Amino acid sequence: MPHFDIVKHNEIGAKSFRVAQLYDQFDISEDKFDERFTGEITPPESWNIGVIVGKSGTGKTTIARELFGEYFAKFKYKAACVVDDFDKSIPAADLFGVLSSVGFASPPSWLKPYEVLSNGEKMRVDLARAILQNQEIIIFDEYTSVVDREVAQIGSLALQKSVRRAGKKFIAVTCHYDVLEWMEPDWVFSTDEMTMTRGSLRRPKINLEVREIKGLWEMFRRYHYLSHDLNRSAREFVAFIGDHPVAFCAIINLPHPDIHPMHKIHRIVVLPDYQGIGIASRMMELIGDDHVNKGEYFGITTSLNGFAKSMMRNKNWQLRRAGRTAPNVGIKTLNKSLSASRNTYSFRYLPKREGAANV
Repeated sequence: MPHFDIVKHNEIGAKSFRVAQLYDQFDISEDKFDERFTGEITPPESWNIGVIVGKSGTGKTTIARELFGEYFAKFKYKAACVVDDFDKSIPAADLFGVLSSVGFASPPSWLKPYEVLSNGEKMRVDLARAILQNQEIIIFDEYTSVVDREVAQIGSLALQKSVRRAGKKFIAVTCHYDVLEWMEPDWVFSTDEMTMTRGSLRRPKINLEVREIKGLWEMFRRYHYLSHDLNRSAREFVAFIGDHPVAFCAIINLPHPDIHPMHKIHRIVVLPDYQGIGIASRMMELIGDDHVNKGEYFGITTSLNGFAKSMMRNKNWQLRRAGRTAPNVGIKTLNKSLSASRNTYSFRYLPKREGAANV
C-alpha cells in the first residue's frame, strides 16, 4: 500500500450573518483552511487484520477512503427477515455457517428484520455480508462506535477469528483503542502520530466460571433454536464472565440398556453478544471433564450443521451418529427433544489430551 500525502481544501464562500459574527467574535481572517495528512501504510506481506486508529479529526476516514475507498462496507436492509437481505445465490448452508462463525448464531434472531436487532447483532450481520462478498478487502468505518465496550471487545475477538478462518483481509477504522488487543491485528496505523506498528498485540485471557445454578433459563431461552421448555429433571449450569451470566447448559440423564449413567446436553445457548469466541465449547468441556473423570458417558445431539462441523474439528468430541434416526426411549418428553424429524449429529465427549482449550 502506497505512501499518501492528502490535502483537504476547505474554502469559505459568501458569509452568512452568523458566519460573519463568528469571524468577528474570534478574530478569524482566513477564508481558506487546509488539512494535510502524510504517512505510509506498509502491512506485512501476509496479513488478515489491520486497524487504522486515532482520535477524532486526525484523518482516519480521509486516509482510509483515499487508499481503500472501493472496499468500504455499505449495505441496505429492507427484508422482513434479515436472512433475506443476503444475496439469493448464496447456498443456505453457507449463509447459516457464516452467520454462526461471526457470532450471530441464534436462528430465532435470523428471522427478525435488521432494524430491530441490537447494535452488536447488526455489526455481526454486516460482517457476515462483507465476508460473503467476493472482494479482496473489507473496510469498516466507525468500527464499534455504537456498541457497549465489553460487547465491542468480545465482538472483535469473534470477528478476527471469523475473518482469519475465511481467509479475508479486514481493516477497522476506529477511535476506540480498547478493541485493539482483542482484534490481535497484524498491523496498526495510528493517525495520532502517523506511525505504523506490526503484530505485537495479544488479547487478554477470558476467565470463564461455570456454576450449577437454577432459575436463569428465562434469560436464555429465546436465543435457543428450539422452543421447548426445559426437561424438569435437567441439571442447569450457567457460565459467568465476571458477574455477567453469558451462557447456559442443561444436562439430562438418559436411560440406556448398556450405558449407565448416560448424560447428554439438553440445551446449550450463549447470549448473542458473547457468541463466536468458543464459550459454548469451553463450557461443554468443563462440564464434560467432570463426568468423564467419574467414568460416565457424556454427549450431545444437535441439528445445527455449523455447530456440528465445529465439533467434528474438535479432537475431544467423537461423532457417533449422523442422520435422521433418533431412538425411542419410551419417555414422551425426551422423545420430543430427540425428534427424528430433524437431521441430527450425536457426539460423545472423549478428551484426547489433558485439559481443554482456553476460551
